[in-house]
Amino acid sequence: MTKKDRFHFVLEWFQEHMPEAETELHYTNPFELLVAVILSAQCTDKR
Repeated sequence: MTKKDRFHFVLEWFQEHMPEAETELHYTNPFELLVAVILSAQCTDKR
């Protein structure tokens, strides 16, 4: 299986099994989403 075949296989699987992608981040406007993404990238789950 080539990289291109694998890519299409994975893409089709996600489109079939998870057609409605949602984010776990809470935001009300694009700026809040940007800040949430930046902060989530800096956060670790280690407590």
